[in-house]
Amino acid sequence: MADVNQGSVLPSETSPPALDGLNATDSNGTDAVNATVAKFVATPEGTALAYGSLVFMALLPIFFGALRSVSCGKSKNSSDMPETITGRDAARFPIIASCTLFGLYLFFKIFSQEYINLLLSMYFFVLGILALSHTMSPFMNRIFPANIPIKQYQLLFTQGSGETKEEIVNYEFDTKDMICLVISTVVGVWYILKKHWIANNLFGLAFALNGVELLHLNNISTGCILLGGLFVYDVFWVFGTNVMVTVAKSFEAPIKLVFPQDLLEKGLGASQFAMLGLGDIVIPGNLKKNTRTYFHTSFLAYIFGLGLTIWVMHTFKHAQPALLYLVPSCIGFPVVVALLKGELTEMFRYEEVSAEDAAKDETTQVEKKDK
Repeated sequence: MADVNQGSVLPSETSPPALDGLNATDSNGTDAVNATVAKFVATPEGTALAYGSLVFMALLPIFFGALRSVSCGKSKNSSDMPETITGRDAARFPIIASCTLFGLYLFFKIFSQEYINLLLSMYFFVLGILALSHTMSPFMNRIFPANIPIKQYQLLFTQGSGETKEEIVNYEFDTKDMICLVISTVVGVWYILKKHWIANNLFGLAFALNGVELLHLNNISTGCILLGGLFVYDVFWVFGTNVMVTVAKSFEAPIKLVFPQDLLEKGLGASQFAMLGLGDIVIPGNLKKNTRTYFHTSFLAYIFGLGLTIWVMHTFKHAQPALLYLVPSCIGFPVVVALLKGELTEMFRYEEVSAEDAAKDETTQVEKKDK
């Protein structure tokens, strides 16, 4: 959801699991309800820097996540394959998201916000360390000195004994993975203790990149179902109720990208943030792999939709669901290109297959020819 108010400090408006929003917030996510407190007015330079940085950060996980997703798709190791979302999954996702959102709303109404956020902080602390380690791993493989020996490790948990012995956890890693884990842990501790916006963004970018990389839409129809459902979800919970806003005000987790609008005045200690929810990156970012032409088209469509969201928000100074603009853009642009090229039917029929499935199909065709 997009929200801006140049005359006041507003709370974060992010809602799991379909996280969304552009917003202005203070460092603690609290309302500026005291009329005697001076109202913050962002400078044009600060606003441009903040929103430009958010757009740039949003494009990073989409682009690099798509590249890494293609690499995973070509992998012959089934454990490296991305999770495929079916049409049924896409249709159920907005319903699950709505139930989760409303469940969090009830939790925050019934239980203490402090204890809930403590549990959520520890949960995202662990997830953030794992996500950031996975994100850093390819980079570490390139820069790791060749003269340093690499040792292999294995973490194995089993249940039972003898023939009934069953593996619970079997994780293999090496020295490079250990270094990534240590660096990620330092970032995690920094986030837990300080809630600094840079640490928040490191975790947020890692979550977004992993989401784009590991979630796989095998065809355009599935993507249209998912985006269409979340379009209705976003508009309903933003305009129809106060549930999303209430949860967003109470929820503290690195599930958004933030950038200070007063960075030029206060430096790294800035506290007035513009923010973008991860759902506005991961969900549209998964319409990404249907040939090079349509990837470029979808990429430009995302930039246009996000830019339009910022423009409408800044012009009307009113909350805007970001998917209200991203969904028509990310679906409409590729459809227009397909119509101009006469490939609309082929585009919707296109399905991606893994390297393993492609090899099986090739083997089957060879066997048929031999017969």
